[in-house]
Amino acid sequence: MSVHIGAQPGDIAERVLLPGDPMRAKWIAETFLTDPVCYTQVRGMLGFTGTWQGVRVSVQGSGMGMPSASIYTHELINEYGVKSVIRIGSCGALVDDLNLGDVIAAIGSATDSNMNRARFDGLVDYAPVADFGLLRTAVDVADRREIAMRVGPVFAADAFYTDRPDLFDTLADYGVLGVEMESAAIYTTAARFRARALTILTVSDHIKRGEKMDSEQREKGFSNMVHIGLDTITA
Repeated sequence: MSVHIGAQPGDIAERVLLPGDPMRAKWIAETFLTDPVCYTQVRGMLGFTGTWQGVRVSVQGSGMGMPSASIYTHELINEYGVKSVIRIGSCGALVDDLNLGDVIAAIGSATDSNMNRARFDGLVDYAPVADFGLLRTAVDVADRREIAMRVGPVFAADAFYTDRPDLFDTLADYGVLGVEMESAAIYTTAARFRARALTILTVSDHIKRGEKMDSEQREKGFSNMVHIGLDTITA
């Protein structure tokens, strides 16, 4: 039993979706999974296990930011034997040709966090990347479901509110599609402990245009992302 999850051995499937918001984990479990069972409520970070098309899968809230995401990813892999994790969450778009509701698969994750620099004693700028097998499957799933999905790098930010919004323009110049707060830590932790990881995001905001999804757009857009995530992780 881990400190922050507190589930019993066997409660969690080897395949896990990782939304940041615990209430989104609850919505996913109750909307998409068959016979979901809540295995943890520790710190309000809900986790559920059920089945998707006959395959056992769990959905675990992971909180906001890289410190929280790395804790849950670490414990899922090392305490519960999880083999594959897919972060599903929202992001702010940085490039002009993305719109609200668009889906992104993050091939890599740039970051301003010092977490990885500390791992390598400041000597290496480690490049956190997605598992290619999961990414390739996600692309195939999106094609089959006729859901347009962009593949490219994202930016995992340490701070939600920034004094340097001009940096987003520079990131966009280098092809970075969107900004979120967890992917770099999840990719790094999974790589360290030989698990597979992927991040799939829905554009909920557009940084340059100041646009935000309303509740109806969020429900439809997030459903597309969840379907891709579930089909991918159970393939």
